[in-house]
Amino acid sequence: MKILVTGITGQLGFDVMAELQRRNIEAVGAARRDFDLTDDAAIENFIKFHKPDAVIHCAAYTAVDKAEDEAETALQINGRATEVIAQTCKDIDAKMIYISTDYVFPGTGDMPYEVDDPKDPPNAYGRSKLAGEEAVIKNLDKYFIVRISWVFGVNGKNFVKTMLRLSETKDKLTVVNDQIGSPTYTADVAPLLVDMVQTDKYGIYHATNEGFCSWAEFAAEIFRQAGAKTEVIPVPSTEYPTKAIRPKNSRLSKQKLDSAGFKRLPDWKDAVKRFLSVIR
Repeated sequence: MKILVTGITGQLGFDVMAELQRRNIEAVGAARRDFDLTDDAAIENFIKFHKPDAVIHCAAYTAVDKAEDEAETALQINGRATEVIAQTCKDIDAKMIYISTDYVFPGTGDMPYEVDDPKDPPNAYGRSKLAGEEAVIKNLDKYFIVRISWVFGVNGKNFVKTMLRLSETKDKLTVVNDQIGSPTYTADVAPLLVDMVQTDKYGIYHATNEGFCSWAEFAAEIFRQAGAKTEVIPVPSTEYPTKAIRPKNSRLSKQKLDSAGFKRLPDWKDAVKRFLSVIR
């Protein structure tokens, strides 16, 4: 099987490539230097040149606040480019995995979202990712849409690294405590994606590490495990205004993983422990 992975310089794409290489599965990596996600022809030509059996589409516009001012750019990269990839996959009869986000949901309530619950993104980034989902569903039968959240991995910037950096100079940090979700360690979700793409269990899935927490609880656990003395002061979102509205509820149900026979990811605290052992 030959698999093309987009976004290999990002956190998830990097770990997906590493997992494919670990399993000796033929893999083609694509970064911005290979094709621009605003260039339809370049996307199509690159994929058709390599003729993969599957595309794992990890590349995305992920600057959530910036997307409020660059909504068209976000939509082009997350929506239109995804549609071109989906159409090209259809042309060459390839499977596709599209990486999506909890932000497609309204982010209200306190129950975990099921895969088919109503969508109502609270911001421009979420709308652009939902457009990508809709493009995949419209153009393909052989697809997987995998929603993740609060991503961290070795190859890139993320919340864990930011907290560790701040802990070097800060005795106290205010962190929001009314946004609840699950971290996702890319080294844990990458093997699941590689398992998934080798099956025909198509559909929409949620794949985050197990357990729920607030950002404040996430930060406190990072400091605890890292042995940092920084104190976390929990605050409501109203005290930490951002340009883009953030969901209060990012809980995602994993029932679809269970019913398809896929193994859930480890607990998020265990993921933090393993991540720290790699980067420190």
